[in-house]
Amino acid sequence: MSMNIILNNRPEAIEKNQLTVQELLEYKNFTFKLLVVKINNLLVKRDQYNTATISDGDYVTVLHLISGG
Repeated sequence: MSMNIILNNRPEAIEKNQLTVQELLEYKNFTFKLLVVKINNLLVKRDQYNTATISDGDYVTVLHLISGG
């Protein structure tokens, strides 16, 4: 069974019916240290990545922050 989500404004089909934020980051190979993750416009804190779940129809945003001057 697969689910359909919107990831960074693009439709994405994933071959699971639910996954955690951490699983999504690994699946999509997001490796940046400073990430901002939102599920349906709600901020997910780093310590919640292993427990916050993404389900069918969710709108997910993953942004990487770049420091500099």
